[in-house]
Amino acid sequence: MKKILFLSLIVFVLGACTENISDYNTDTKNPEVVPASALIGNATVSLFDFMAEPNVNVNNFRLYAQHWAQTTYPDESNYELVERNVNGSAWNRMYATVLRDLKDAKPLIDADKFLTDGEKAAQHAIITVMETFVYSFLVDCFGDIPYSEALNSDIATPSYDGAAGIYADIITKLDGAISALSTQSGMDGDLVYGGDSDAWKMAANSLKLKLAIRLADTNNATAKTMAEAAASGVFASSANDFKLGYYGSTPNTNPLWEQLIQSGRSDFVAANTFADALNSVNDPRIPYFFKNNAADGTAVGGVYGTSNGFPANSQPGYLLEDPTWPGKIMSYTEVCFLLADANERGYSVGGTAADWYNAGVTNSIMEWGGSADDATAYLAQADVNYGTAAGTWKQKIAFQKWIALYDMGFEAWTTYRLYDWPNLPPAEDSQRPVIKRYTYPVTEYSVNGASVEAATAGGDDIQGKIFWDAN
Repeated sequence: MKKILFLSLIVFVLGACTENISDYNTDTKNPEVVPASALIGNATVSLFDFMAEPNVNVNNFRLYAQHWAQTTYPDESNYELVERNVNGSAWNRMYATVLRDLKDAKPLIDADKFLTDGEKAAQHAIITVMETFVYSFLVDCFGDIPYSEALNSDIATPSYDGAAGIYADIITKLDGAISALSTQSGMDGDLVYGGDSDAWKMAANSLKLKLAIRLADTNNATAKTMAEAAASGVFASSANDFKLGYYGSTPNTNPLWEQLIQSGRSDFVAANTFADALNSVNDPRIPYFFKNNAADGTAVGGVYGTSNGFPANSQPGYLLEDPTWPGKIMSYTEVCFLLADANERGYSVGGTAADWYNAGVTNSIMEWGGSADDATAYLAQADVNYGTAAGTWKQKIAFQKWIALYDMGFEAWTTYRLYDWPNLPPAEDSQRPVIKRYTYPVTEYSVNGASVEAATAGGDDIQGKIFWDAN
């Protein structure tokens, strides 16, 4: 009798919770459709994790910028790509995860009946900003890449588009996104700005300025128009940085902590290239960039491109060992140096080259933990002061930008490629000069051979230049 009553109660409760018996077949804990917010959030974390990651199987930009040297296994510092498939890691992460998730989120936004048309437009614009960054990153790494036919499920072997044409198209789309970012979107899943359209608009303009300076040596007229249009809407302080906050417990920690602390490994030390540069100008950021420095406070660098002892050299600093250290992709510090460059080219972007150079140096010192007085004293040195430092304006900007982007390895490496400065030596063991681009992954040759062969008619060489690299 008790059993019958219990079963009757179950039927009554279930009947009260559904209007259609077919609903019994729906697993509410495992939805068939992933919400847009989850896809966007996953794309965001995947992107930032990749850019912050120091694991040599994933991301070696800190090595290519010669900020770090290796201890036991210096293959990556000698520009060996295939052995660890690091080029394939970048390719797969961006196409198969980041861009795919962003693409799949779009129809879900369109189908969301609780969003207004304005909110949908703003959310699409946010996705466009992220896509613009990712495609520009892929071009900056590889050159020609799949674009117009990429992520099309009906095309198994997408053709490669020309790098310059991709830049032109993503810039057009970025302009559209900037225009659309005029209302608060309140987008769930936005881990960077919480759906704040104004903040995203600043990020979009900062990205537009970055791309303008990329183009400046090969298409000055377009670069000038872009920079002047973007300048009034770029980041105004570090509070606007395009960054992702991390947490103190796994799996939501900064990948730097995972590699430097959790792994228990001792793979990286300061590169002598970087250490010598910092020491030459008495840089106040040395104790923040590195630990285990010399007694006089100078950094001790291992020889770039060969094996080095871990205890004998300076090591990545304590700040980078903090699991909550934020990951940055674009920053106000970077924007300051972009505006300094634009001024030297005669673009109407406000201020002067010296003003923005000083602002970039000062902001970098202070965001790492130094003081305004530290920055003033540093800038007063003849070798640092914009008016008296040696070299051309490009060399002055490049040198300080390369230092300031210490925790943004990709941009530090790209700064070298864009300006051919500072004068980075060849890797010690291989005597290869600094890599200029990634070769295409081995998997592309096997699964999309005809397309990649067409794209590599001029050779698939790590010394091949990206189209904007005119120096």
